[in-house]
Amino acid sequence: MFNSITGEITFKGEERLCVRTGGVEWDITVSRRALDRLPPVGQVARIYTHLLHREDSMRLYGFFDAAERALFLDLQKVEGVGPRGALKVLSGVDRDKFAQALDQDDVEALSSLPGIGKRTAQKIILTLKGKLTPATESAGRSAEDDIATALVGMGFDRRTAKTAVTAALKSLGGRKMKGEELERELFKLAVAIAGGESNSASSGGTAGGGITSGRITSGSTTSGGTTSSAGDGTPQDDAS
Repeated sequence: MFNSITGEITFKGEERLCVRTGGVEWDITVSRRALDRLPPVGQVARIYTHLLHREDSMRLYGFFDAAERALFLDLQKVEGVGPRGALKVLSGVDRDKFAQALDQDDVEALSSLPGIGKRTAQKIILTLKGKLTPATESAGRSAEDDIATALVGMGFDRRTAKTAVTAALKSLGGRKMKGEELERELFKLAVAIAGGESNSASSGGTAGGGITSGRITSGSTTSGGTTSSAGDGTPQDDAS
């Protein structure tokens, strides 16, 4: 029903995020890792989503990228691992390390994750080993969309943002990187390219000039301290 939501982040809390877009403020449940990787309150971000509809409630889950969402949905196939359990797994490990644990039948690594015991870890291996669903977008393509959105949030126009990200991807094409490493390098290079284009377009400075804090990928941005209120009308969290 919803693939993603792009808008201004208005609130970040414990496994909870609020995003305002088109006059609507969305209350989204997210993993701690996703919360840490997303921009701070006041910046624009793209959140991949999954709507869980039950007889007595609806809850919107959010993810940093398509790969995280795919893993969340795969974990739902395991007996005894519901949405809350899947969210704990996502908070404790990234997709690459999770897949490595599956391939190595590493029960100890999986059972060390929050809320996962040895029996559940064994069920995860039996159910998902060699069967993880590929993300609908590659790491590079997902990063391309997210970084372009982040640049727009920093003040660059959409055309400049997309041109800069495309140029950055072409420049990094020969390097062997994946996941977070690719996203970090892609973001840094895209910002530099976008800044150069903006400066050359106008000697008086442009919307992107002087802004250096915007980012979406590095683990250095955390949710700590960003517990400001979403303001009037902040949606209440549904019961899971």
